[in-house]
Amino acid sequence: MPETSTLLSLPYIQPAQAQKHVTHNEALRMLDALVQLSVESRALTEPPASPADGARFIVANGATGDWAGQDFAIALNAGGGWLFLTPNVGWRAYVADEDTDVIWQGSLWQANSGGSGALPDRLGLGTSVDPISRLNIAAPATTLSHEGDDHQLKINKAADADTASLLFQSNWVGHAEMGLAGDTAFSIKVSDGASWTTALSFDPGTGAASGAAVSSGPEESNPDTLVRAGDGYLKGTILDAVAQDGNGVPTGGVIERGSNADGDYVRFADGTQICTSGDIPTGGITNPAGALFQSNHLAWTFPAPFAPGVPPILVGESGNTGAWPTFAPHGVLSTGFKATAIVSIGVGLNLRLCAIGRWV
Repeated sequence: MPETSTLLSLPYIQPAQAQKHVTHNEALRMLDALVQLSVESRALTEPPASPADGARFIVANGATGDWAGQDFAIALNAGGGWLFLTPNVGWRAYVADEDTDVIWQGSLWQANSGGSGALPDRLGLGTSVDPISRLNIAAPATTLSHEGDDHQLKINKAADADTASLLFQSNWVGHAEMGLAGDTAFSIKVSDGASWTTALSFDPGTGAASGAAVSSGPEESNPDTLVRAGDGYLKGTILDAVAQDGNGVPTGGVIERGSNADGDYVRFADGTQICTSGDIPTGGITNPAGALFQSNHLAWTFPAPFAPGVPPILVGESGNTGAWPTFAPHGVLSTGFKATAIVSIGVGLNLRLCAIGRWV
């Protein structure tokens, strides 16, 4: 004859057993605990300080103290001690502090419906729930799909200063968060597990981006940041008027080009300037100059001025290996020069000149 019943594990009175009342009373105590099962809570992992005699609880996962090793069991306070009853699949219990009916699924107590007929206020699929995280799912994947057309996932918060976000964790340690964290600006934050950094934040009014992932200004030295349009160069600002602030930091385009009757010029954002002339007729190169011959004095006005006090370097060519320009002392607006040749050239030549210096 078995010692306990098949379904409720109630103790049987054995043949010729002494003190039969002990076994009988034990079975009655178990029946008293299980019939019309109602527990005070299923959120505790250790016994309450002063439970009433006959108080019943569903032991929460991760139990400690006198409840250690009894996760999900029914704990009955009987005469100052604890009696633990193991549930079978399908057992139902009413949880008083939640006003919720739960069903034992074999690995967890699943909320069914409120004891008053209301919908459940907690739901755990494959895992347990708690008063804060009332909807918990433990599964390899979770799918939210449409019902014929659109589908939206809405996360709503009570006030601007509250938080509505998605938090990404590794072993329950947060490492990334995106959403509305304490204001109405959508932001993306990252963490090394100890401190948080706002990588991107978007102004709700203008959409402008800021944060650690965005350059802080023209002098940004981190090569891994995203460059603002105002801090870097786009297609529309590569060829544009160049400029610099008082610290020598470029604030305009990369390359500036121009031309006029005096020639062409190119200015670069770093301050370099190159000016070139068109063909300049020399006239006759017939004036003796020692063993050489020179033209009359000529002048070239630069198509763009150079920086004050910084005269440019001048070069030129004539297309004739025996003739070249000789420059007189010059300034930042123009230069004087003569054509010099090793033989007298009555009809003269065309010279092309180039000046290299700085515009700032």
